[in-house]
Amino acid sequence: MSEIALERVDKAEWEIPRTGAMRVPGRVYASADMIEELRGDPCLEQVRNVATLPGIVGYSIGMPDIHWGYGFPIGGVAAFDPEDQGVISPGGVGFDINCGVRLLTVRGVKPKRARQHRGELAAELLRAIPAGAGRGGSLKLKAHELDHVGRGGAAWAVERGFGTEDDLEHCEENGCAEWADPKPVSADARVRGAPQLGTLGSGNHFLEVQTVEEVFDADAAAALDLELGSLTVLIHTGSRGFGHQVCDDFLERMVAASKAYGIELPDQQLCSAPFVSYEGQQYFGAMGAAMNFAFANRQVITHRVREVLANRFGPHAEARVVYDVCHNVAKLETHRIDGKERELVVHRKGATRAFGPGHPLLPDAYRELGQPVFVPGDMGRYSYVLLGGRAAEERAFGSCCHGAGRRLSRNQARKRARGRNIPKELASLGISLQAAGRRTVEEEISEAYKDVAEVVRVVDTAGLARLVARVQPFAVVKG
Repeated sequence: MSEIALERVDKAEWEIPRTGAMRVPGRVYASADMIEELRGDPCLEQVRNVATLPGIVGYSIGMPDIHWGYGFPIGGVAAFDPEDQGVISPGGVGFDINCGVRLLTVRGVKPKRARQHRGELAAELLRAIPAGAGRGGSLKLKAHELDHVGRGGAAWAVERGFGTEDDLEHCEENGCAEWADPKPVSADARVRGAPQLGTLGSGNHFLEVQTVEEVFDADAAAALDLELGSLTVLIHTGSRGFGHQVCDDFLERMVAASKAYGIELPDQQLCSAPFVSYEGQQYFGAMGAAMNFAFANRQVITHRVREVLANRFGPHAEARVVYDVCHNVAKLETHRIDGKERELVVHRKGATRAFGPGHPLLPDAYRELGQPVFVPGDMGRYSYVLLGGRAAEERAFGSCCHGAGRRLSRNQARKRARGRNIPKELASLGISLQAAGRRTVEEEISEAYKDVAEVVRVVDTAGLARLVARVQPFAVVKG
């Protein structure tokens, strides 16, 4: 692979000039140090490849947490115009559909007491919320019930006593992809998903109990109910085996569709279909059902967290949903392009929606602030709360980063962790870890990730989102 040409256009923005089959240029948000580390990385080739797909608008975009993925880079954003042969691509969404993050604020529990009992708290959370590859939970659903989950999302869970209506008002899409259609979802996906509502999964999924360690914008933090020293819970998980199977099933169908519609692919992993085609609409509906499974999953987990807090600290312990954001989705959204509003299919793969103040899709509580954005780091350091900015809408289809971004592959991380006692290392930092298996812990060591502080500094500098607070974990649950 030849080195990708990069031209600096701003303090934190770089362009991959349009060449060859590219229909638009590429744009990468990064610091100078990040760019040096990325040179020669295949993820930049993926940014360029995405720019060749039919109907792409503006730029093929890479966020500062960008790293190599399936077809699209993780940390990739691209928008396609359905009226100009615009496509939808499973590789632009990913296997873990709606792998999102939900932040809770906790009241009625003294932070000092919670930290003193961090080991017991982490153990109780792992017992209540199963984690690990393939693990099921206490909810066992039948096929027709999965159809209801696929249509209703988080509301399905609330209707069954797993939360409140207020929770739904503080979720992206109100916790439901209205366009979802469970009919194209395969029997295999239903079998895999049936036992998995209310579970974390493995890999980079986690649940953390944290304290607010630093506040950058006092007024915004107060509006989000984030006080210095207060408790938060961060939940990161998605659609589990249900969404993974939906992606698997449609990748095979999209390879055939790409050939049928004459779509030339620089990489077979970019297999696509026109959004308006039968195949495109079938995938869009099934992906929406998987999105809703993920919303319901995080809603059930929220209920379990509340139960654990009440059992451990008493009935005065309360956990309120600040917001719930999606990664790994494709949505129809209206964006202004060259002065005209156009309805586009926006793919965010390892990226977060980050609408600025005044956007009509934001809940009333945050309309004047901008969308809350949660950017997890790693289990040994910190995560950040931000608010979306208008520049994100103008320059990145209302998007920003979603996490720290991997620096080491999983194999490299395991080699780095060999012979080390990672739980003991975390304990020395005041962090209690409960995990379903050693392998995931080794793959998720801090060194495997970029420093998320540098990542969020880039999006803040670029104006895609502004810093509100930094949170630090003291109890971590992993798969």
